[in-house]
Amino acid sequence: MVETRSALKVGHDVPWVTSWTGEAIVGVGPCPSVRGRLAIGQIQDAGCGKPQYSKNHMVRQRLSVVRMLCPMCGEPTAPGDRWTEVAKLVAAGVLRSRGIAIATAIDGDTVLLDAGSIAPLHRRCVDRSLLHCPHLRASPDVRVMKFPETWSVIPLLVDTDAVDGHRPDVIGFLQLCGLTRTVDRRWRLNLGR
Repeated sequence: MVETRSALKVGHDVPWVTSWTGEAIVGVGPCPSVRGRLAIGQIQDAGCGKPQYSKNHMVRQRLSVVRMLCPMCGEPTAPGDRWTEVAKLVAAGVLRSRGIAIATAIDGDTVLLDAGSIAPLHRRCVDRSLLHCPHLRASPDVRVMKFPETWSVIPLLVDTDAVDGHRPDVIGFLQLCGLTRTVDRRWRLNLGR
């Protein structure tokens, strides 16, 4: 089936990070969004077909986190204009107990702002999304907070079949945790091995 172009405007009517029905998953391969590591790939053709509001586009999600691009409009966020709507304060040790690979330089009692897979938004985009998104308006979990200046990025791996006797690490999404106090800026991007 051939998908048609939507009249909805990406980054205005539909969040930039949203996946569309015309953007098929294309497999696994090296991806520049994660420094060439293996990651799930997806066709990039925002606006083709229908928006899948409950699904982030694999590559755009990773780019939004590593480049601090607003998931609503797709533009870079400035350090003084980074906001979160649904992040939760949680101790690093709690995340570790859930299998999230928090850098060892961060002690277990350090409180992090767990943004999950959602990069910070511009304040104007927060306001727009809260005004127009029925899911956010109905959610009791919405809490608009300023995003910390220092953060850690954690690759979320997908379960893969064994290839040549071993399971390759394949990145699906990236998780973002803001550090509520300065730890060590070198942990800002935790993609290395």
